[in-house]
Parts: sequence; C-alpha cells; structure tokens
Amino acid sequence: MNALAAGSGVDARGLALAHEPLPAGEVLAGAPTTAVHELASLGGVEVGVWEMTPGTATDTESDEVFVVLSGRATISFASPGLPDLEVGPGSVVRLAEGMRTTWTVTETLRKVYVA
Repeated sequence: MNALAAGSGVDARGLALAHEPLPAGEVLAGAPTTAVHELASLGGVEVGVWEMTPGTATDTESDEVFVVLSGRATISFASPGLPDLEVGPGSVVRLAEGMRTTWTVTETLRKVYVA
C-alpha cells in the first residue's frame, strides 16, 4: 500500500507490514524484526506505522512522537537520569534526535509515529 491520499483512511492496527531482521549489531537478545509503512508526508514531517517483534535491540532515535496501538515494551535510555519507560496501548512518547535507546519488546509492538 502506498501513502494515503487526502480523504482516504486505513486501519493502522490491521495494516499488513513486511518485516525484516534488524542488523546483528543492534540485537541484544532474541531475533526481533521490524517493519515500517509510511502513511503520509506532510510539510517534511513523516507519519507512519512501525512494528517490532519480541526481542531486545538498541537504536539511535529520530525526533518523533508516537502512540502505541498494540503490544508491550520497555524503553531504556543511555542518557543518565532518564527512567525506563513501560509502554503499551495508548502510551504517547516523545523521543529526541540522537537519543540512544534499548527496546525490550515482550509483545509485538505497533505504533503510529510522527517524525
């Protein structure tokens, strides 16, 4: 499916996504895969759906806000003083460009992001 046309819609929870393995250097435990689908680009801002299967992996973040649709995870931050975040359906999270994170996904996590 391509990006959404103006006046159209999609069920982000049921959207079929094509998963790929994460680079081995990012995986700390398990064999997580990820998938992403861009829904729209609005004035240079991307809106899309992202999903990760269970496992633990590191990431360097983009500047984004996301809402978890389904699944569960803990996000740990390399920055001192930031507590771990437990996220699940309905969680809204703000990440900043360059943050180093570790994602421990216990139930396949699907989010809608704005970045």
